Amino acid sequence: MGNPRPKPLRLAEKLLQIRQGLGLSQTQMLTRMGLEETMHYGRISEYEQGKREPTLMTLLAYARAASVHLEDIVDDDLDLPRKLPGTVNYRGLSRKSRRK
Repeated sequence: MGNPRPKPLRLAEKLLQIRQGLGLSQTQMLTRMGLEETMHYGRISEYEQGKREPTLMTLLAYARAASVHLEDIVDDDLDLPRKLPGTVNYRGLSRKSRRK
């Protein structure tokens, strides 16, 4: 049925590094990402242990919360910045309105 999609080998490690680098609990991480209403904090643990893989939109929320490029999170050949949050500014980006 085809080959499974390749997964980043360092993803769990980087997600843990982001949360710890920001000095947040799992619950605080959900709040920082704006997902506290839609996700249980136990999911963060599953991501950090490599038991589950986050959706693309969740990875984007991690990137925005940590002020890093999404590529820094998913590319195994790239390291996260030593100091978090990073320097990427997502706030100045204009967004198209969502279609309903």
